[in-house]
Amino acid sequence: MSDTYVLVHGAWHTGAELEATAAHLRAAGHTVHCPTLAGNRPGDDRSGVGLTDAIDSLVGFLEAQSLTDVRLVGHSYGGMVISGAADRAASRIRRLVYVNAFVPLDGQCLNDLVPPHYVTLFDAVAAASDQAVVLPFEVWREAFINDADIALARSSYEQLNPHPYRTFTEPIRLQRPLAELQIGKSYVNCRQDTAMPHGLPWHPRLSERLGLFRLVECDGSHEMWFSNPAVLARAIEAAGRD
Repeated sequence: MSDTYVLVHGAWHTGAELEATAAHLRAAGHTVHCPTLAGNRPGDDRSGVGLTDAIDSLVGFLEAQSLTDVRLVGHSYGGMVISGAADRAASRIRRLVYVNAFVPLDGQCLNDLVPPHYVTLFDAVAAASDQAVVLPFEVWREAFINDADIALARSSYEQLNPHPYRTFTEPIRLQRPLAELQIGKSYVNCRQDTAMPHGLPWHPRLSERLGLFRLVECDGSHEMWFSNPAVLARAIEAAGRD
């Protein structure tokens, strides 16, 4: 059966970095879109883009493409964005799929959901970089793509782009909790993901906010888009079915 997937990237990414996983889903017969959110496009003013702008850009993409019955997949920061899009455009969405992604409550920002040492790091980097944040390579290598060899860690890091910090600090506004939305919800948990420490885990700490949801787990890091796109595609397909 052919389904429609919209893959929504995380921080420091564009849609291009999701294309390897998208290719496996397309080979399985699905239609897949990989938009780039406002704030991560070439030429975007990183200092002026917030979470609402990113959500607006995703909702605008769904509308411009006349997409309905969508499996809306969000990775990491992308969970904030698909949550906002679902709040505004639930009639276009068949199922939300969170891939080691943030699941916010109304009034929370991304920085509310990460360990304090990340906030300290982001604050310092943003202050020195016109309100854009980047990850140090050491953090990327050890916490985000720990299942890759050093060559892939470096080549993938070179594809990242500075991220607008306001998307981390702007609170989301939701009309009702995500658990109350009458659409399907799934959570993909990559077991070796240490981008969030296992003492402050993605699952079940954040996933349980979805209420009734489907859990799909696989082995891999936070950045399986680079390190194992085929396995990640199978997990997303299992999460998105029916």
